[in-house]
Amino acid sequence: MRTAAKIISILFHPLLLTSYLVLILGYYFPSMLMIAPDRLNSILVFVFCFTFVLPAVNILMFKQFGTISNYTMTAQKERIIPFVAISLIYVVTAFLFYYKLPFSQNFNNLILIIAAMVVVSTLITFFQKVSVHSLAIWGGIGILLPLNKAVEQNYLLWPTAIAIVAAGAVMSSRLILHAHTPRQILVGSITGFLIGFSGIIIFFQQ
Repeated sequence: MRTAAKIISILFHPLLLTSYLVLILGYYFPSMLMIAPDRLNSILVFVFCFTFVLPAVNILMFKQFGTISNYTMTAQKERIIPFVAISLIYVVTAFLFYYKLPFSQNFNNLILIIAAMVVVSTLITFFQKVSVHSLAIWGGIGILLPLNKAVEQNYLLWPTAIAIVAAGAVMSSRLILHAHTPRQILVGSITGFLIGFSGIIIFFQQ
């Protein structure tokens, strides 16, 4: 049971959220991203490097320097410095996409919403430990749900349904691993969903 919980936690690591969303939207709702299909793979690699590889390297460095005692960062205080560093990476990435690499406005807005999730999770971490796994996956659901109404056909229905099922598995896995309390998972879930949902609503009303 714990092995399955660990695998689920790895597969749905918060740093993978951006890559998953770009992949899902690029395949099922390409008009939303406004990116040509032949450019999707190269952009996905670019996104993966900036939103997963760079933050992951930062975590590895913090572990080597002794800033954190383990990669899961179980203690709240250990999370603060790495989270601040990751927030800076995401904010700079959002800035680069907006002003230096303008692939499309909707794509840039998506990156901005995700950067907001990272920054908010960091701010919360200054005061209490929160489940970033839950925040990330429910943030993704918050983004996908309103987009279902924007699609002419039900292309996003199954990806959204699978994401909701995955969210249940992720929350259960965090409890099984004793990584978080139910309250920490609830706070993360509500926070992520509100940011993702409200972000899409705001940008699509412009």
